[in-house]
Amino acid sequence: MGQQKNTSELRVKNLRVAIGDKHIVHGIDLTIKQGELHVIMGPNGSGKSTLTAALMGHPAYRVLADKISLGNKNLLDLEPHARAKAGLLLAFQNPLAVPGVTVSSFLHTAYKELHPQKNSSALDFRKQLLAHAATLKLDVTYLRRSLNDGFSGGEKKKLEMLQLLVLEPKFVILDEIDTGLDVDALRLVSQGVKSLQQRNCGVLLITHYQRILNYLKPDFVHILTQGRIVRQGGMELVKLIEEKGYAAV
Repeated sequence: MGQQKNTSELRVKNLRVAIGDKHIVHGIDLTIKQGELHVIMGPNGSGKSTLTAALMGHPAYRVLADKISLGNKNLLDLEPHARAKAGLLLAFQNPLAVPGVTVSSFLHTAYKELHPQKNSSALDFRKQLLAHAATLKLDVTYLRRSLNDGFSGGEKKKLEMLQLLVLEPKFVILDEIDTGLDVDALRLVSQGVKSLQQRNCGVLLITHYQRILNYLKPDFVHILTQGRIVRQGGMELVKLIEEKGYAAV
């Protein structure tokens, strides 16, 4: 008999976001269940990156919402690191380099911080890390290098995906993780997204392009324009935008 899956939800109700006196997001509603893939598309300046920052609790943004919750936890009351502990992680669009901190050391420390209840040995963690690196075709030498230091754009994106596979979040936000990837890297990152879903992780994927969706099957597609979700549907919306642009929606 298969193990019953947890069905926690990431719920966002009437989210408004401003920076200073400038209002950027104007009343967004989203409900994402574990294992689902939701896609947000929209033109430049529509509020996509602001949305991700607000969900993670970036201090530069003024956030008002009726609700941002993960399961029974109110994320509005939590600092960014506490939101990560609750199970929400963000893959950065432009990850920062951290010279002197190796990839493997960083991931082991982060894993112990996020999952203190798991008593896996260093050897068990190492085996898990190597298995995920092999899935993404990341050579073992990358694990000994400083985090994102001297990595190409594509390598950084694959490393972000490696972090998510290792850290086992309940929900993840992928902020344009497909930007700058060649076809092979795009395919590997897509496999990583599928693996997250198979592990019952809910995914919010933000993208400009259809090409990553050629490898994935989103449950919902949301079109964000001028800080509002103006249309929701499935792959038919993606195809419409590809053919006629955002003006069509």
